[in-house]
Amino acid sequence: MHDRIYVCHTFYHVYVACLKEFYIADGKKASLVLSKMSNNFGKMVERAKNSDIFDEVFEYDEKEDTFFPELKELKTDSGSIVTNMIKRIKFCKRFGKLQEKYIPVDFKKYKDIYVFCDSDPIGYYLNYKKIKYHAVEDGLDCIRYYDTARYDNRGHFKIKAFMASLGLIHIQNGYGRYCIDMEVNNISVLPYPCEKYVEFPRKKLTNRLTSEEKEKMLELFVDDMQGLKEKLFKEKDGKTLLVLSEPLCDLETRERIFRDIIDEYGTIDGKRAVVLIKQHPRDYLDYNKTFPDAIVLDGSFPMEMLNFIDGLYFDRLVSVYTVVDSIQFVKEKHYLGDNFMDKYEAPEIHRQNEAITD
Repeated sequence: MHDRIYVCHTFYHVYVACLKEFYIADGKKASLVLSKMSNNFGKMVERAKNSDIFDEVFEYDEKEDTFFPELKELKTDSGSIVTNMIKRIKFCKRFGKLQEKYIPVDFKKYKDIYVFCDSDPIGYYLNYKKIKYHAVEDGLDCIRYYDTARYDNRGHFKIKAFMASLGLIHIQNGYGRYCIDMEVNNISVLPYPCEKYVEFPRKKLTNRLTSEEKEKMLELFVDDMQGLKEKLFKEKDGKTLLVLSEPLCDLETRERIFRDIIDEYGTIDGKRAVVLIKQHPRDYLDYNKTFPDAIVLDGSFPMEMLNFIDGLYFDRLVSVYTVVDSIQFVKEKHYLGDNFMDKYEAPEIHRQNEAITD
């Protein structure tokens, strides 16, 4: 029986998995599963295999439901609540079973399984196989801004949650029968309760980090540290603006969003600031071409890595939806949120929590 395994879908997930391993520090090793479904981990896969943070590293060719044509009919609305629920029970079971051939490791051999984004196919698989696991918050305080479990299941939520508690259907973020608990950063900021929520503040993990542990994470995430530092410290004089990109809207609208941000926030104390753009790993806008005067940092590492680089400082940071509470190297932070996005798309697209009625 192995000790721990982490199922990760993003660089941020791997970052938190590292923090947890350093915190546990029981001398035992954990395994790491990297899903290829929504993120390209690139060269980090080999670096993870060579790192001593994890004992084993597996790539997971996770498949979305749309990959399986036979599932389409089970997701079609019949117009009947009862019929839809029967179809959903069949869908959850069938989807979990179809996922089985792509699973790279025997999860039953692990004492503790930590899953980021159990809304993804891995959650259906574990529910189908009746394997217990710990769910972990997808992003810092992300449920506060978008409670996916309640939004995806709005309308008769209590009935659906009860069905999930029996294992008949799968609901993410602490509502499934085989989910032991749901680890979140701060329960007090979450608008809706869940009896399986357990609070584990990220600061508790980061405040105790040693220099050696920080260095290990930089080596894991950053492919070219010298090149990164050259970009970060290229402009030693003048004001600096760091903009966090995100895969918002279509590419044309996204370009307009970030042009507007730079226009509005790019002047600091009456002077035009040097602009650095930290690209999101799932944002495929060509920022080097679109913003040739900006310094672009690629999306192959979580922004939290910048906390570990000595001497780094920005005058201003702007984010649309990425929670920036953990960022320590800026003087002034701006989180724009829903009111800002109302100018670029229909509010119902991004105001998900306001659509939750039960």
